[in-house]
Amino acid sequence: MRNRSQIICIGDELLIGQVINTNSAWLGSKLTELGFNVIKNIAISDNYDEIYTTIKQVSQEAELIIVTGGLGPTNDDITKNVLCNLFHSKLIRDIKTEEYIQKMFLSRNLPVTELNLQQADVPNNCEVLFNELGTAPGMLFKSKKSIVVSLPGVPFEMKNIFEKQLAEYLKRHFNLHEYFSQTIMISGIAESFLANKIKDWEVNLKNNNLSLAYLPQPGIIRLRITAKQECENAEKLILNEISKLKLIIPNHIFAIGDISFEEVIGKLLSEKNKTICTAESCTGGYISHLITSVSGSSKYYKGSVIAYSNSIKTSVLKVSKEDINIYGAVSEQVVTQMAQKVRNIFKTDFSIAVSGIAGPDGGTSDKPVGTVWIAIASKNNVIAKKFQFGNDRIRNIIRASVSAFDMLRKQLIS
Repeated sequence: MRNRSQIICIGDELLIGQVINTNSAWLGSKLTELGFNVIKNIAISDNYDEIYTTIKQVSQEAELIIVTGGLGPTNDDITKNVLCNLFHSKLIRDIKTEEYIQKMFLSRNLPVTELNLQQADVPNNCEVLFNELGTAPGMLFKSKKSIVVSLPGVPFEMKNIFEKQLAEYLKRHFNLHEYFSQTIMISGIAESFLANKIKDWEVNLKNNNLSLAYLPQPGIIRLRITAKQECENAEKLILNEISKLKLIIPNHIFAIGDISFEEVIGKLLSEKNKTICTAESCTGGYISHLITSVSGSSKYYKGSVIAYSNSIKTSVLKVSKEDINIYGAVSEQVVTQMAQKVRNIFKTDFSIAVSGIAGPDGGTSDKPVGTVWIAIASKNNVIAKKFQFGNDRIRNIIRASVSAFDMLRKQLIS
């Protein structure tokens, strides 16, 4: 097996579950896309002997090793010292990084300490990968058998260095045969029901030398189709299969490509020159947070009323007290009024309203935990729908938000 790669993520916080190791998953995906065979993906502690032994061992097993973490300015960040000993080097000051650190601190009106400047010290026999988003540069070492790359553990810094510098280097250095893959974003259907509905289509994929992976998350299923290296006309073949899938589940595909639902909604609203606002109860502003996480959302998003308590529903949104008493806050009658009233307040084309029981407490026999009503209001009508999610509070909030986006999407494309 050629082009073998291994990923080593350093940090005690990863081992004890204090921080989720997203770097591992991201790097695994990117290396696979480039055409590497990822044979091992591990997390290790901030221990000198552990780091030294692990890197030395895997250097004999793979052509590429990527190490993340342990490059900060504190005492527990020892990766750089380990690499110096492994590659028989000494630390020297990288002038470009030093100047960048000084400018960064000056722009923030902060004093620069020697500890900060020591971030610019790198082994004298490495290739420096400049970090434009932080103070710790990446480092690339070459040996007879392998290439070892050390990257910052901060995810956005690591990703930036990989995508802007390292990926192109790896393409030049290795004889890679890239995999072609495409992701289909799906909502509004459970994984088991989806699998049953597309089982014949999935069999046909295998016959065409394509593989399929189910990547579920709350409210969303990502289907990833991948063409193996020996597959000819991979892109054309995959696009043809996606066209077939659209005929099988036309109402459940909300995007082609690994794109978030909030980005899809933002694009639709922008294209149609429409505006949106929200009235949120059980989601507590999470829908608004997702909408505004998209750059340019000020063009279509106007604002929100977080009507978590009934008093805000009645005093700010002017929801009928009588209806709350008769039907309850989690009801079609109340969520419909919430959607209508908030749209009138913000003068938008559409509005989203959500009221439910996120849990783990507050459920009744008639309205158990996970009961959520969602309404979408426009100038012409209001569409309300009841959902029954599970018992997990956070998952219920996420699933309610996804379901609200799906309802809005269908209104925007109708």
